[in-house]
Amino acid sequence: MKLQLNSLAVDCVIGELPEERVKLQRLLLDIGLEIPDTASMSDELADTVDYAALARNIRTALAEAKCRMIERAAKVAADVCMADGSVRSVEVKVTKSGAVDGLESASASLTLCRRGGVDELECPPSRRDAIDESRCAQRRTR
Repeated sequence: MKLQLNSLAVDCVIGELPEERVKLQRLLLDIGLEIPDTASMSDELADTVDYAALARNIRTALAEAKCRMIERAAKVAADVCMADGSVRSVEVKVTKSGAVDGLESASASLTLCRRGGVDELECPPSRRDAIDESRCAQRRTR
Protein backbone atom coordinates (compact mmCIF):
# COMPACT_ATOMS: atom_id res chain seq x y z
CA MET A 1 0.00 0.00 0.00
CA LYS A 2 1.31 3.45 -0.84
CA LEU A 3 0.19 6.45 1.20
CA GLN A 4 0.83 9.85 -0.43
CA LEU A 5 1.13 13.17 1.35
CA ASN A 6 0.99 15.86 -1.31
CA SER A 7 2.27 19.42 -1.06
CA LEU A 8 2.90 19.48 2.68
CA ALA A 9 3.74 23.14 3.37
CA VAL A 10 6.58 23.68 5.84
CA ASP A 11 7.79 27.12 6.88
CA CYS A 12 11.37 26.94 8.11
CA VAL A 13 14.82 28.46 7.81
CA ILE A 14 16.36 27.04 4.65
CA GLY A 15 19.25 28.35 2.56
CA GLU A 16 22.92 29.24 2.57
CA LEU A 17 22.79 32.99 2.04
CA PRO A 18 22.95 35.24 5.12
CA GLU A 19 19.55 36.75 4.36
CA GLU A 20 18.05 33.24 4.18
CA ARG A 21 19.37 32.33 7.64
CA VAL A 22 17.17 34.95 9.35
CA LYS A 23 13.77 34.36 7.74
CA LEU A 24 11.25 31.60 7.28
CA GLN A 25 10.74 30.27 3.78
CA ARG A 26 8.14 27.82 2.54
CA LEU A 27 9.06 24.37 1.34
CA LEU A 28 6.58 22.01 -0.28
CA LEU A 29 7.07 18.31 0.40
CA ASP A 30 5.62 15.41 -1.54
CA ILE A 31 5.94 12.21 0.46
CA GLY A 32 5.15 8.66 -0.58
CA LEU A 33 5.09 6.00 2.15
CA GLU A 34 5.10 2.27 1.49
CA ILE A 35 3.16 0.77 4.40
CA PRO A 36 1.35 -2.49 5.19
CA ASP A 37 -2.18 -2.59 3.81
CA THR A 38 -3.71 -3.53 7.19
CA ALA A 39 -5.81 -0.36 7.43
CA SER A 40 -7.44 -1.03 4.07
CA MET A 41 -9.13 -3.99 5.73
CA SER A 42 -9.57 -2.81 9.33
CA ASP A 43 -10.39 0.86 8.64
CA GLU A 44 -8.61 1.75 11.92
CA LEU A 45 -6.13 4.59 12.49
CA ALA A 46 -4.08 2.30 14.73
CA ASP A 47 -3.34 0.14 11.67
CA THR A 48 -1.80 2.88 9.55
CA VAL A 49 0.48 5.89 9.72
CA ASP A 50 -1.15 8.87 11.44
CA TYR A 51 -0.30 11.40 8.74
CA ALA A 52 -1.52 14.37 10.79
CA ALA A 53 1.02 13.50 13.50
CA LEU A 54 3.65 12.75 10.86
CA ALA A 55 3.13 16.18 9.26
CA ARG A 56 3.54 17.86 12.67
CA ASN A 57 6.72 15.87 13.35
CA ILE A 58 8.20 16.76 9.96
CA ARG A 59 7.41 20.46 10.45
CA THR A 60 9.01 20.39 13.91
CA ALA A 61 12.12 18.55 12.70
CA LEU A 62 12.67 20.92 9.78
CA ALA A 63 12.08 23.99 11.95
CA GLU A 64 14.71 22.73 14.39
CA ALA A 65 17.18 21.59 11.71
CA LYS A 66 17.50 24.98 9.99
CA CYS A 67 18.95 23.22 6.93
CA ARG A 68 21.12 25.03 4.45
CA MET A 69 20.38 22.70 1.54
CA ILE A 70 17.11 21.22 0.29
CA GLU A 71 18.93 17.91 -0.04
CA ARG A 72 19.44 17.88 3.73
CA ALA A 73 15.81 18.88 4.29
CA ALA A 74 14.74 15.82 2.25
CA LYS A 75 16.90 13.56 4.44
CA VAL A 76 15.55 15.07 7.67
CA ALA A 77 11.97 14.52 6.51
CA ALA A 78 12.74 10.97 5.34
CA ASP A 79 14.33 10.12 8.69
CA VAL A 80 11.20 11.30 10.51
CA CYS A 81 9.08 9.04 8.29
CA MET A 82 11.37 6.03 8.75
CA ALA A 83 11.18 6.43 12.54
CA ASP A 84 7.72 4.84 12.23
CA GLY A 85 8.48 1.12 12.20
CA SER A 86 5.55 0.36 9.90
CA VAL A 87 7.03 2.45 7.07
CA ARG A 88 8.83 0.13 4.64
CA SER A 89 10.09 2.90 2.38
CA VAL A 90 9.69 6.61 1.86
CA GLU A 91 10.13 8.86 -1.13
CA VAL A 92 10.51 12.54 -0.30
CA LYS A 93 10.60 15.44 -2.74
CA VAL A 94 11.35 18.89 -1.33
CA THR A 95 10.58 21.92 -3.49
CA LYS A 96 11.79 25.46 -2.79
CA SER A 97 10.41 28.35 -4.83
CA GLY A 98 12.02 31.70 -5.49
CA ALA A 99 15.59 30.65 -4.75
CA VAL A 100 17.00 32.06 -7.98
CA ASP A 101 15.70 34.84 -10.24
CA GLY A 102 14.08 33.35 -13.31
CA LEU A 103 13.81 29.88 -11.75
CA GLU A 104 10.33 28.86 -10.63
CA SER A 105 11.61 26.29 -8.15
CA ALA A 106 14.34 23.83 -7.26
CA SER A 107 13.70 20.39 -5.82
CA ALA A 108 15.59 17.48 -4.31
CA SER A 109 14.32 13.91 -4.05
CA LEU A 110 15.40 11.07 -1.81
CA THR A 111 14.24 7.49 -1.33
CA LEU A 112 14.97 5.43 1.76
CA CYS A 113 13.88 1.83 2.17
CA ARG A 114 13.94 -0.80 4.85
CA ARG A 115 14.76 -4.24 3.50
CA GLY A 116 15.72 -7.49 5.17
CA GLY A 117 16.13 -6.05 8.64
CA VAL A 118 18.26 -3.10 7.55
CA ASP A 119 16.74 -0.07 9.20
CA GLU A 120 17.58 2.70 6.74
CA LEU A 121 19.05 2.27 3.34
CA GLU A 122 19.18 4.64 0.39
CA CYS A 123 17.73 2.95 -2.65
CA PRO A 124 17.35 4.17 -6.20
CA PRO A 125 14.38 6.53 -6.62
CA SER A 126 13.39 4.84 -9.87
CA ARG A 127 11.06 1.85 -10.37
CA ARG A 128 10.90 -0.69 -7.59
CA ASP A 129 11.66 -3.69 -9.71
CA ALA A 130 14.18 -6.52 -9.71
CA ILE A 131 17.00 -4.16 -10.68
CA ASP A 132 16.27 -1.84 -7.74
CA GLU A 133 15.91 -4.79 -5.39
CA SER A 134 19.29 -6.16 -6.46
CA ARG A 135 20.90 -2.76 -5.86
CA CYS A 136 19.43 -2.71 -2.37
CA ALA A 137 20.80 -6.20 -1.79
CA GLN A 138 24.24 -5.15 -3.03
CA ARG A 139 24.31 -2.20 -0.64
CA ARG A 140 23.23 -4.42 2.28
CA THR A 141 26.19 -6.73 1.72
CA ARG A 142 28.83 -3.96 1.73
